[in-house]
Amino acid sequence: MSLANVALVDMHEDGSVDPVYQAKARVLNNAIQEIGMGKYQIHLFICAGFGWFADSVWPLITSLILTQVTTEFKFTGPYLTLAANIGLLVGAIVWSVGCDIWGRRWSFNLSLLIAGVFGVSAGGSSNLITLASLLAVVGVGVGGNMPVDSAVFLDLVPGTHQYLLTVMSIWWCLGQLFCSLIAWPLIANFSCAPSTSECLRSDNMGWRYLLFTLGGVTLVLWSIRFFIFDLVESPRFLVGIGKDAEAVEIIHKIAAYNGKTSSLTLDDLRKAAGELNVKTSVYGLDHVKALFKTRKMAMSTSLLISLWGVIGLASTLYNSFLPYLLTSRGASFGDGSLDITYRNNFILSVIGVPGAFLAGWAVERPYVGRKGTLAIASGLTGAFLFASTTARSSNELLGWNCGYYFFSNIMYGVLYAISPEIFPAKDRGTGNGLVATATRVFGVIAPVIALYADISTAVPVYIAGGLVIFAGVLALLIPFEPRGKASI
Repeated sequence: MSLANVALVDMHEDGSVDPVYQAKARVLNNAIQEIGMGKYQIHLFICAGFGWFADSVWPLITSLILTQVTTEFKFTGPYLTLAANIGLLVGAIVWSVGCDIWGRRWSFNLSLLIAGVFGVSAGGSSNLITLASLLAVVGVGVGGNMPVDSAVFLDLVPGTHQYLLTVMSIWWCLGQLFCSLIAWPLIANFSCAPSTSECLRSDNMGWRYLLFTLGGVTLVLWSIRFFIFDLVESPRFLVGIGKDAEAVEIIHKIAAYNGKTSSLTLDDLRKAAGELNVKTSVYGLDHVKALFKTRKMAMSTSLLISLWGVIGLASTLYNSFLPYLLTSRGASFGDGSLDITYRNNFILSVIGVPGAFLAGWAVERPYVGRKGTLAIASGLTGAFLFASTTARSSNELLGWNCGYYFFSNIMYGVLYAISPEIFPAKDRGTGNGLVATATRVFGVIAPVIALYADISTAVPVYIAGGLVIFAGVLALLIPFEPRGKASI
């Protein structure tokens, strides 16, 4: 039977997506499903996961080194976070939109290289301006990782295994775990005391060693991507620009890599499109317009942008100053040492790991799906943030934060998956860029708020908790539920 006549069910009704592209995408979905989940997809899961790892490690780094850097350079802490988030904002826009114009491969391969090179360079900084500037460029590289990598993964994985995009957040958890584990001995043993009046570079090398290490690890991950794994161009992107023959060639290349064969032919794509070979991926604002083409698509895109923005503001406001919060609260109970602080960060990072697997299981449950899991996880995340204000000892605070980390990792895992699942592949990079830009914009706003707010009080926690619970309500309003449906 011709693949053109075997359409997998997708979540987009006829008319909401370009009909020529939709017809071809359904054929490609069946071709990828025919190949199945194999060696190529497993290797892609690992290499795309490096993007989650980097997106976890580098935004976290500013909070981990904040105390030591401010002690040495004598400046107001949020300025460093502001610089890093501006870089993340630029990266989210450039790489996400770009991958819908020049393809996925360039964005996929260059982002980690930039982050690694400038991450290592940042370790040699001799003043605030140099450090902030280099971390901003690191952010440019890191900012596009998850939007691009999620698009790449969904473009090449069978529809029956899309839930693995949610499980991909395990790499985010491992990034937190690795970063905290490395930071603990380096910061605790090679840093000036926060109360030191004069902090010399030679006495404060811990944060520099941390940047050297993380930059080096990032370059190793880039090397694996670039020299060992051969990422093929997205066949959905190729049919979107009218290169059907190349898309068919890519499908057969993946099948051969998996030790399979594919029955897809160029005629299957031509028949599906009614002999029309129209380019649907173009420059300009057409990718944005496509995401608002119908009322349902416009509502979905608007809600996703709002979700990412609200959660981005809440999490950045809270997470950027978590080590400070733990230290200040711990200090009031007499146990605010660097060892205790980074021990707590390590514990919190471990707690998030099982959340990734629970999220992957929950999104496939009937009557729950992606939207239900996101709403429940958001509500519980907000609840634990509120609860943390009741802590009267550092151990109580750590306990509440364990709950927060567990459910926030579920929340992020689903959020990072549901958005690219809903956006059509030909506009997915742009869609991912829009939502990522929203969270990065609020990520820039959060440290500005911190500059004028008293972060030693529980006020930021109340604000963050309320915003996250509100995000859970927004999740239920999304008109698409990807569970059981194939992305196109």
